[in-house]
Amino acid sequence: MNIMLACNAGMSTSLVVAKMEEAAKAQGKDYKIWAVDQASVEKELGNFDVLLLGPQISYLKRKLTKLVDGKAPVDTINPVDYGKCDGAAVLKAAEEMYQSFN
Repeated sequence: MNIMLACNAGMSTSLVVAKMEEAAKAQGKDYKIWAVDQASVEKELGNFDVLLLGPQISYLKRKLTKLVDGKAPVDTINPVDYGKCDGAAVLKAAEEMYQSFN
């Protein structure tokens, strides 16, 4: 599965990405997980199976959902999980989004 995170500059979500990669590796899962700034989402269309937004750009969810046009699920990362950099919880949320989407 390809999981992309987006935030204002792609910096704060990179910490969450690192924790998600650790959790995936510990679970024996080979996922591609990366972070971009919100302006780069359009360039990445077709490259991700799940799009997770940092809480600070949750106001863009409707716009980005429309941009993705039903090709992948889009949601905001739980602010508590984001703040704690709980990679396992964010990974689980991404997996659940993917499963319910397909």
